[in-house]
Amino acid sequence: MVNAGAMSGSGNLMDFLDEPFPDVGTYEDFHTIDWLREKSRDTDRHRKITSKSKESIWEFIKSLLDAWSGWAVMLLIGLLAGTLAGVIDLAVDWMTDLKEGICLSAFWYSHEQCCWTSNETTFEDRDKCPLWQKWSELLVKQSEGASAYILNYLMYILWALLFAFLAVSLVRVFAPYACGSGIPEIKTILSGFIIRGYLGKWTLLIKTVTLVLVVSSGLSLGKEGPLVHVACCCGNFFSSLFSKYSKNEGKRREVLSAAAAAGVSVAFGAPIGGVLFSLEEVSYYFPLKTLWRSFFAALVAAFTLRSINPFGNSRLVLFYVEYHTPWYMAELFPFILLGVFGGLWGTLFIRCNIAWCRRRKTTKLGKYPVLEVIAVTAITAIVAYPNPYTRRSTSELISELFNDCGALESSQLCDYINDPNMTRPVDDIPDRPAGVGVYTAMWQLALALIFKIVITIFTFGMKIPSGLFIPSMAVGAMAGRMVGIGVEQLAYHHHDWIIFRNWCRPGADCVTPGLYAMVGAAACLGGVTRMTVSLVVIMFELTGGLEYIVPLMAAAVTSKWVADAFGKEGIYEAHIHLNGYPFLDVKDEFTHRTLATDVMRPRRGEPSLSVLTQDSMTVEDVETLIKETDYNGFPVVVSRDSERLIGFAQRRELILAIKNARQRQEGIVSDSVMYFTEEPPELPANSPQPLKLRRVLNLSPFTVTDHTPMETVVDIFRKLGLRQCLVTRSGRLLGIITKKDVLRHMAQMANQDPESIMFN
Repeated sequence: MVNAGAMSGSGNLMDFLDEPFPDVGTYEDFHTIDWLREKSRDTDRHRKITSKSKESIWEFIKSLLDAWSGWAVMLLIGLLAGTLAGVIDLAVDWMTDLKEGICLSAFWYSHEQCCWTSNETTFEDRDKCPLWQKWSELLVKQSEGASAYILNYLMYILWALLFAFLAVSLVRVFAPYACGSGIPEIKTILSGFIIRGYLGKWTLLIKTVTLVLVVSSGLSLGKEGPLVHVACCCGNFFSSLFSKYSKNEGKRREVLSAAAAAGVSVAFGAPIGGVLFSLEEVSYYFPLKTLWRSFFAALVAAFTLRSINPFGNSRLVLFYVEYHTPWYMAELFPFILLGVFGGLWGTLFIRCNIAWCRRRKTTKLGKYPVLEVIAVTAITAIVAYPNPYTRRSTSELISELFNDCGALESSQLCDYINDPNMTRPVDDIPDRPAGVGVYTAMWQLALALIFKIVITIFTFGMKIPSGLFIPSMAVGAMAGRMVGIGVEQLAYHHHDWIIFRNWCRPGADCVTPGLYAMVGAAACLGGVTRMTVSLVVIMFELTGGLEYIVPLMAAAVTSKWVADAFGKEGIYEAHIHLNGYPFLDVKDEFTHRTLATDVMRPRRGEPSLSVLTQDSMTVEDVETLIKETDYNGFPVVVSRDSERLIGFAQRRELILAIKNARQRQEGIVSDSVMYFTEEPPELPANSPQPLKLRRVLNLSPFTVTDHTPMETVVDIFRKLGLRQCLVTRSGRLLGIITKKDVLRHMAQMANQDPESIMFN
């Protein structure tokens, strides 16, 4: 007999379930989203809006607002990311100078701003003005001598320690996720992983404040990587204001991809490079629509930053250069050598940094993050102060290394011996023999290079915001400038050699050392991150050196080849693996001849698969199964005997559906039969009301046969972004393969520890 009351009750329940109940479609923390499901939900939503738009003018206006909401989000992201980047740049400028002295007319002025406003500043002594006083002048009225030097040294160390302590304390107390560069986690999130709070409002606020503090402290780190994290926090905040993005994790990730582009756009003043960086380096799913929106977000962000003009040079970029000579074919050889150096440095850095971070994770060192930051800051400040090239901020150092030596340059690097009979235009200064200043600068640069290489290994990965772009570029720029000066002096003293004879006449300006610094910077950044196309575009946008694309390309490709010879992973992928995130890299190749049956669970000797039947389990049975297991979902079969697959039900949605039915539906008790079919099963007359849950059932789960090659399965997971895939034979359910199983199998095949993949 079919219970008539149950029939009418189930009809009401079906109506109730047609209304989406709260939290359906959301995911647990540290779980992967189902891309296919998110895509189909968005298609349904779009179809509903389109059909409603024909009903009335108001619905039509609502459909237009929905269509334009994407562009509105991009505009807001660009405005906020650009504003934050401008504020960070201005604050860093002031606080970096605060370590050395203070402006008497207005303490919030940096050294440069202070001397701009002074009427007593001359061009020759543009770094000295009465309004700017070093700490020794202010405290003991001395500017020269041993006591003044020691006092300035101590103040430098104290300010650095104060900034670093404040930063690490804020991160620990208010936003633990604000540490690191953020790019490995952003990559993982964009691939479909959920890390709740990683892009939250507290993380945004604390990361912005602490980024200023750590960069000002003089530690060997940059603000570029963390700015991508900051921009993605902005993207997450604005997408939560629009239901189109807040209720669909797949759509939200399209916004985050565009936000990452805006982040690089303001970090380097490179909007096109930002879009390419998002496409090449961080994004997992990047449709054409996202490309346009990324372009728009990067444009708005760059425009906002340009309006704030934090560098005071009316340009978007800090390292703008103008070289007066072209490059020559013979110079490709040293450029390629710099590429080799970049690849070797990248490999060395990744291996040493990962070994140190693993040690931090597995030993007592990880329990004292504040102490570690204080110790590294103290060592950095003590060693950095005596050397003028490590004392100043890394951005200023790179800027000086990139510069060409004009007639008005006062840098030590430009201390050449001038020919008194020289009568040439100011721009076209010929190659000259190096003076004492250049040789002093060379050994100071060599010491700075060794220090930078060592200290960056220990700094990246501490519990503070830390970017890697600027330190890597500094290492390459120092090596490049030294090579450039070497080639320049070789060409000057041996211009009759066959390699110089054709293009370097005596009295000509042949070699530009600044160009070598630029190429070296690109090579080292490429060696560490394994970027190629976006790297070259960022470099020429960063410097304005458009005609030097070929040297940059040669160095970037060489550094990638050399680094790839030692290991395919860039620094971000290495950190993803270190943290055990379930990231299926598009660049990884799977060439082993295994089958789906080798990877699926349950394996031989394991308990059979936990399944639901279509119409014979009670609410209590299902609740017990959910309580005893921690699986993300359960296959639904006709019966345990036939094991014919019907669909797949997500764990979270089952819990919510049962909870809602118990609260809102009369007659639903523990003994109520749950069914996933259209019609209720035949039940005895006195049975409690059955519960229909067809709406939470995915009737088209992705399936493969047991003899599908794993190469194909890996490709399916990668390209469709699956969470799990069911294994069948002739419609009968055999097992299940999850993303975690695929990653563990790949790790096993690569002779790595499969248990390092920790999350689902």
